[in-house]
Amino acid sequence: MADVSVTWLGHGSFRLDSPEGKRIYVDPFLNGNPKCPESELEPERVDVIALTHGHGDHVGDTVALSQKFSPEIVALLELNAWLGQQGADVPDMGPNKGGTVEAGGVKFTLVNAFHSNATPDGTYAGECTGLVLTFSNGKAIYFAGDTCVFGDMQLIGRIYSPDVAVLPIGGYFTMDPREAGVALELLGTKRCIPCHYGTFPVLAGTPDELRQHAPGVDVIDLQPGETTTV
Repeated sequence: MADVSVTWLGHGSFRLDSPEGKRIYVDPFLNGNPKCPESELEPERVDVIALTHGHGDHVGDTVALSQKFSPEIVALLELNAWLGQQGADVPDMGPNKGGTVEAGGVKFTLVNAFHSNATPDGTYAGECTGLVLTFSNGKAIYFAGDTCVFGDMQLIGRIYSPDVAVLPIGGYFTMDPREAGVALELLGTKRCIPCHYGTFPVLAGTPDELRQHAPGVDVIDLQPGETTTV
């Protein structure tokens, strides 16, 4: 069975290719993202979009990509409804925390996250979520989304056993490297892709700092546009 490829697009945005070749975007903040490589600004295809919350730097290009490619969309109930109002092709009803839906042959489970949440026009977008993606090769990737560390990350580790945790480390809006180190301890995950740092000056956390707070963890320090496999 083929691996999952994970490409960081800068900030909290990722492009994944499943073992079956489905192209998945998580929080596709492309245009307007100062760290997104120019070659990634105009996707050639999009099969699935999954969102953690409604802030503009995560919803990003979702509506435009939906109208161009008609991908399956996975987003929390309230955010799903708002996207539909903007002209995106969404399910009749989005899932909520604890729920699992399948899109593109991948299972998407919405889990807890602690962060504020509204759409770019100020509409209430429900609570923020993390995402656990479970692939046909048995691998699971946890996207924490924008969050601080919280004790129930231990439950995410216990229930879903993610092979890789994608964690924000910038600080200011999300957890910093110190909190991310504790998050990895709670999760029990030994591979981490840090994100949501370096985009703007206030997001000052670094992968090297994370390594100091997460001994024994393989910190996969991608540059925007670089890919790793799971």
